[in-house]
Amino acid sequence: MTIKNLLRIGFGVIFTLTALISILSVLNLKKIAEDDKAILRDNYESLIFVKNINEALDLPDIPNDVQQEIIQQNIINENNNITEPHEQEYADSLFANFIGFKKYSYDPLKKAVYRARMKAAVYHISTVNLKAIYQRNAKANIDANNAMLNMSILGAVSLLITILFLFRFPNYISQPINRFINAFSEISRKNYEVNVHFPDNSEFQSLGRSFNEMVTKLRDYEDGNLQSIKFEQLRVETLVQNVTDAIIGFDEQERIIFANPMAIKLLAVTEEEIKGKQLKEIAQWNEVISKLIHSENAIYDLKLELDGEQTYFTREFFEIHLPANKNGQSKIGHFVLLKNITRFYHLDEAKTNFIATISHELKTPIGSIKMSTALLQNDRYGAITEFQKELIDNIEEDSDRLLKITSELLDMGQVQTGKLLLNFTATDPISIVNYAQKSVRLLAEQKDIALKIDCPQDLPQIWADPDKTAWVLINLLTNAIKYSPNKSTIELAVAKTAEYVLEFSVRDHGEGIKENYLSRLFERYFKVPGEDSRISGTGLGLAIAKDFITAQNGEIRVKSKINEGSRFYFTLPVHPY
Repeated sequence: MTIKNLLRIGFGVIFTLTALISILSVLNLKKIAEDDKAILRDNYESLIFVKNINEALDLPDIPNDVQQEIIQQNIINENNNITEPHEQEYADSLFANFIGFKKYSYDPLKKAVYRARMKAAVYHISTVNLKAIYQRNAKANIDANNAMLNMSILGAVSLLITILFLFRFPNYISQPINRFINAFSEISRKNYEVNVHFPDNSEFQSLGRSFNEMVTKLRDYEDGNLQSIKFEQLRVETLVQNVTDAIIGFDEQERIIFANPMAIKLLAVTEEEIKGKQLKEIAQWNEVISKLIHSENAIYDLKLELDGEQTYFTREFFEIHLPANKNGQSKIGHFVLLKNITRFYHLDEAKTNFIATISHELKTPIGSIKMSTALLQNDRYGAITEFQKELIDNIEEDSDRLLKITSELLDMGQVQTGKLLLNFTATDPISIVNYAQKSVRLLAEQKDIALKIDCPQDLPQIWADPDKTAWVLINLLTNAIKYSPNKSTIELAVAKTAEYVLEFSVRDHGEGIKENYLSRLFERYFKVPGEDSRISGTGLGLAIAKDFITAQNGEIRVKSKINEGSRFYFTLPVHPY
């Protein structure tokens, strides 16, 4: 039997039994309701009528017109509600005695007789209706019990059929599905010889036929593509093995899965010693892997020893993902490319040495030029014309600019060649602030700019080079003055931002810097495009400032918004003692 027909039969039987139970329930409830309604309509109202009559008869001042009217009206109502045997007979007796009661109301003896007969008639009517109520209630209970029994039998039958259906039908479905699950499990193990078969009258027959066709095509695909996959693998392996850069591959659990000959040479190990092992496990005994882990996010290149010489490598990390699907990309590993850049380091070192040498050699003639211009302006050597004074001022301005450029180039050369000498001492922040303030005071007065200082006296000492720190602070103040409008204010503040950290900040109220340029401000030779050409600068000041602060274990940053000014700030560690 097919699943469709089985479902139709099962649900059809359950639906029929449910409908039958519902119909019987409605009919039985309707019958019980009608019985209750009849009791209320036929018997209970009669009891109310005779109760009213009995209460009127018990009053001491009968006859009374109002009371006689009540008795008469209730007798009429009772005559209109005769439902039980002998009830009419008692009602007629009640009415006849009521007539006599009214007629002989002046005679106490006869009135008492008629009253007694009326109360006897009332009693018999009450007895008849109470007996009827009891009988009908008993019948209603019997009908209700029979209804409950019938519905219980039908409910039990329906429940039994439903339980049988629930137990048998899932097995009918699950058995074929389990066969498919087992078949798929075999396919996942590359067993393409598995097949499934079902009876001809089953819906699973077509599904099984399609499954068998799929298995056949998978087997053909596996056989047809295995060779091409091996070819592609061989080509990739050949490329990796012969590339001149070191390449190390990892799986998603950080296990090394391959390393080309250059990487093996650089690690000074054999491939068997590292293949399949965890990266952290190898880092415990291999210095190169240890450096690779602990400097993965560093901004500097990796310095390693190769063939007895110091060699420099740049690291590049590439993640390997499966093709994207509805759940996103799935990472299955990554590989590291170590590119040898020693040649570029030597070239850069030569360039730096050349710049440092030239800068140093230029300082002597520039100093001579400045001394000569000072002598020319001395009145002891003769008077000069206004035009000559203007030329001398231009020479001095250009000499100062050249001297500043050569000083910055020398500082940059010291940083790049690693010859930067730092004199760490415990220094009061207020002394650095006062020195920087005096250095830029004349420059600020030329633009009528006010310097607002906020440096509490009770701040702890910093552990830094006071000269280099003052140079950075002077550079930030000078830039703030250059880019601030006349008659504005510059705030210089020093505050403790953490338990062992002090922050120096310089805030101006100039035009601000566009957000897309902020990340490049500390690059060498970078100048914001479109800035005022009258403001001189080499683009080295902030780069050197960053090198000075970084060398002192600090950080330098900037925040800026257009038309709101800029805030440059750097941090330095507090003296530990």
